[in-house]
Amino acid sequence: MHLDILTCLKQIPPFAEVPEKVLASLAESATKRNFPKNSLIISEGDAAGPLFIILSGKVRVFLDSESGKSVTLSIQKSGSYFGELSLLDDEPRSASIITLEPTLCALIPKQVFAKWLLQHPEEAAFGVMRGLTRRVRTLTNNVRGLALNDVYTRLAKTLHELATVDNDELVIKDKISHQDLANHVGSSREMISKIMKDLSTGGYLSIQGRTIHILKPLPTAW
Repeated sequence: MHLDILTCLKQIPPFAEVPEKVLASLAESATKRNFPKNSLIISEGDAAGPLFIILSGKVRVFLDSESGKSVTLSIQKSGSYFGELSLLDDEPRSASIITLEPTLCALIPKQVFAKWLLQHPEEAAFGVMRGLTRRVRTLTNNVRGLALNDVYTRLAKTLHELATVDNDELVIKDKISHQDLANHVGSSREMISKIMKDLSTGGYLSIQGRTIHILKPLPTAW
């Protein structure tokens, strides 16, 4: 039952250097849970809880303002994890998590995770700290982008991050709406729609059904 959890843990940067025997003891404590599409797994401000490891599926990490504006911090897929911060500081959840498709997670209880770190300080704790450092750097870069880059620059960066290579072509196969993109870059849907239309008219993008094709390098400015 826990073999796939162990395999997934070994692929996550904070745990990649942990000896398999040590990691197996953590995997054995996990339980699996399925979440349907559009399930709110965590709400910002929730009490500290378990560590979630995504075995399959996709989630969106986001923040909501009092005015109702939503900003996407990241999109996380199979092989990623979330909920690690409250494991270590007992503070409420710092962001909300919603599924973008049916998602299977492994849950590791907070008390079990803390005990595991104490039992294996050299093998486990330093790896987790390195993983948290990477996460902080990623979030810092995201904040820098929101603060210093204009909407078009943020959108172009997001499109490239979402794209994968298919037959020597950059494509975004996952259905993503203009509102999703707006949430991701911290803009309005109307602005994103206008930019996407201009990029399509200019021959930079082609939208076919659920797939966005990036036909040539996006311009440096809009």
